[in-house]
Amino acid sequence: MTESIAHFEEILRTMPARLVDLGDAAVAHKPAPHRWSKKEILGHLIDSAANNHQRFVRAQATPRLEIPTYEGDFWVAAQSYATEPWPDLVNLWLLFNRHLLHVLKAMPPDVLSHELVIGGRPAVTLEALAADHLRHVDHHLAQLLG
Repeated sequence: MTESIAHFEEILRTMPARLVDLGDAAVAHKPAPHRWSKKEILGHLIDSAANNHQRFVRAQATPRLEIPTYEGDFWVAAQSYATEPWPDLVNLWLLFNRHLLHVLKAMPPDVLSHELVIGGRPAVTLEALAADHLRHVDHHLAQLLG
């Protein structure tokens, strides 16, 4: 988990400036009618942080937690990320993830083996979910910068 946390810290240190520099036209552009704009991708990462925040905190309280899945298209549309100012989205993403990093660093090692069942899928450990969150962030940040 130490390597994941160091990687997450580096992302949060370096990425906001790179994201803010993306132009308004570039972040608002939808590549196809049913694909997300860069604003919506960042909104999706904000949702990911929000959902995982709940998961990370709740899973510490019980050895096994069942929780609903995240309906990405609905959440992105319902929050209308496409109409929000880009700098506000970058700041929200940064601050939410800084807090998420704080939560991860504060987790006692003995809760990392707690299991989560998300939307009826096979159980995953809290430690695996944290690592998956970072893989997810990396994947979408590559899309934003590409």
